[in-house]
Amino acid sequence: MILRPKVRGFVCVTAHPVGCAAHVQEQIDYVQRHGPIKNGPKRALVIGASTGYGLASRITAAFGCGAATLGVFYDRPSEEDRPATPGWYNTIAFERAAKRAGLYARSVNGDAFSEAIKRQAIELIRDELGPIDLVVYSVASPRRVHPKTGVVHKSVIKPIGQSYTNKTVDTDLGIVSEITIEPATDEEIADTVAVMGGEDWELWMQALDAAGLLAPGATAVSYSYIGPAVTWPIYRHGTIGLAKNDLERAARRIDALLKTNGYGRAFVSINKALVTQASSAIPVVPLYISLLYKIMKAQGTHEGCIEQIQRLFSSQMYHGNALAFDEGGRVRLDDREMQTEVQRKIVELWPQIATETLGELTDIQGYRTEFLKLFGFGLAGVDYEADIDPHMIF
Repeated sequence: MILRPKVRGFVCVTAHPVGCAAHVQEQIDYVQRHGPIKNGPKRALVIGASTGYGLASRITAAFGCGAATLGVFYDRPSEEDRPATPGWYNTIAFERAAKRAGLYARSVNGDAFSEAIKRQAIELIRDELGPIDLVVYSVASPRRVHPKTGVVHKSVIKPIGQSYTNKTVDTDLGIVSEITIEPATDEEIADTVAVMGGEDWELWMQALDAAGLLAPGATAVSYSYIGPAVTWPIYRHGTIGLAKNDLERAARRIDALLKTNGYGRAFVSINKALVTQASSAIPVVPLYISLLYKIMKAQGTHEGCIEQIQRLFSSQMYHGNALAFDEGGRVRLDDREMQTEVQRKIVELWPQIATETLGELTDIQGYRTEFLKLFGFGLAGVDYEADIDPHMIF
């Protein structure tokens, strides 16, 4: 079939296998151009490994550090009349590239929240890898079936305490409008923390520890976001923010576990705002990202997922460097986004953004380009008029 992007709301319901492979190769090439990362991990487990920061972490561990990697993700293979999800194609492309480079790469596809997938991953680690020295937790999901209670929790993106009104953008149509979001209920807050907080990361680390599969000096990292005041009501001070606070709580607990057992360290890295499948679903945030991209590209400080993670590994986690924490015990990879001059321009330009000024004041086209690349579209050198077989298996 000939595959073209079909965007519905904030999701593209098609993905291109050749384009996804080209996108993965772009990231591999970036890491390799920057050279080996000294003293990096040898055996890495990446939970949430098929897209975004998780995929970038797996690529950096493998092609920057020479690590054997096990990736856990939840993606759908192709069906008779539709292609697979992009994460499915990304992972196949990654595994093929890793094996060509002589690197161990295995994957587990299933619900990372479930005990069954944890057991499957642990058995693979025990049988084929040995103790893990890097655990990356980068799971983004709208729902979670709790492994102990069986209760289905669904996350929401809402403010807390009072309604919130601000500008947002339909990134497909280029229409700026005002949106009002009603506050979350107590149940919605609890559900969002259950899905997006740190409990599952803790359960993974406890399971690895109980199985004796954490290497001395092991590092555990998860990713989060704080952002500027313009997004706080819907993000940092909203339901997502409370979930991210819980992630930081979990990091402290995991860090204590690792140090008690003589292993290593755990922390949360606060990363830059980027176009991802998760961020596209948050009102207001895509408009902020479009403006941010315009400013940071003009400054020459813009980074994508792979640039962020390669910098994290090479300037903080490994390569003879030490982690630099803020007052909350977090590593800050959003330092360039949060520069005073960048945020001053955000505040100055935000009131001026409207449908008529969107193309001039923001990088909405860059946002669209990056969004479609997540699904394998718009990559240089890919023949999008070619008849493609979407059915690919590991």
